[in-house]
Amino acid sequence: MKVAVTGASGLIGSALCTNLTTEGHAVLRLVRRAPETDGEIQWNPTTGDVDLAALQGVDAIVHLAGAGVGDHRWTDAYKKEIRDSRVLGTTAIATAAASLDPKPQVLVCGSAIGYYGDRGDEILTETSAKGTGFLADVVADWEAAADPARHANIRVVNARTGLVVSQDG
Repeated sequence: MKVAVTGASGLIGSALCTNLTTEGHAVLRLVRRAPETDGEIQWNPTTGDVDLAALQGVDAIVHLAGAGVGDHRWTDAYKKEIRDSRVLGTTAIATAAASLDPKPQVLVCGSAIGYYGDRGDEILTETSAKGTGFLADVVADWEAAADPARHANIRVVNARTGLVVSQDG
């Protein structure tokens, strides 16, 4: 299988790429800088530029890129960066996926349990309603940004993870 990955240098992305490669899959890493190896594709999540020719023939795209929510104090400017990095990046990759022929079978988009907001001890499931607050609003917009892929009949999976902790980060 040929899999393209954004956020490939992050904690989850680097582990995923290692696992996919070990399992014999071809991995293409989308990077914001100039590509340094054959397995890298340049993209710009802010402008929406994606090297479509290099993505041709991918079976799946895993989109994990976004500014870290725990990396900085949440000033108004950083909250904008958090939101834009997710919404603009997802729009770019979903639009690119929708324009491919053949289309990838699946677009797996990172998402967050922040969707549910702070609900105390309430038991929550995937069918629970959206919560309130900054993160809940960001996650709702982030997940909606994958609509170009959905409208192109690409299966979209939103992986709502919580805090990820490992010995590496």
